Amino acid sequence: MREYKVVVLGSGGVGKSALTVQFVTGSFIEKYDPTIEDFYRKEIEVDSSPSVLEILDTAGTEQFASMRDLYIKNGQGFILVYSLVNQQSFQDIKPMRDQIIRVKRYERVPMILVGNKVDLEGEREVSFGEGKALAEEWSCPFMETSAKNKASVDELFAEIVRQMNYAAQPNGDEGCCSACVIL
Repeated sequence: MREYKVVVLGSGGVGKSALTVQFVTGSFIEKYDPTIEDFYRKEIEVDSSPSVLEILDTAGTEQFASMRDLYIKNGQGFILVYSLVNQQSFQDIKPMRDQIIRVKRYERVPMILVGNKVDLEGEREVSFGEGKALAEEWSCPFMETSAKNKASVDELFAEIVRQMNYAAQPNGDEGCCSACVIL
């Protein structure tokens, strides 16, 4: 059984913990204290292949940003989360992706861009098109999710496994995400 190290990044309050807990336990946490660092393990099957995900749910607050290099160095796949009801969180995600590329020293790192809180459609500040365009610029998949109603949560974690598998294949680094799926 293959093990994968997944790092969930994004600014504070975008729903990183809610997405992770929804995936791991199947429940939605309405209120919680800001995360410093939480670690989860979950066995899943992706494309008939059993896998163990080691998920690192990171701090979104700026005071813990210095720890990001270490998370990135140890991670294999990255879920970059912004809140689609918060334009600033969308802007904040760009330097995080740049940091991943800098630390990994590689342009084609397995990652997925995620707009969370699709259940709050009436409060949307970031359009689907904006998220999709940024993901195309980065050559990575894009998804919109809702931790609250579990929309696309399981698919998100399955897709990051696919991205890591693809990157690990021989010649997988040539246009790593040219076969990207926009979900």
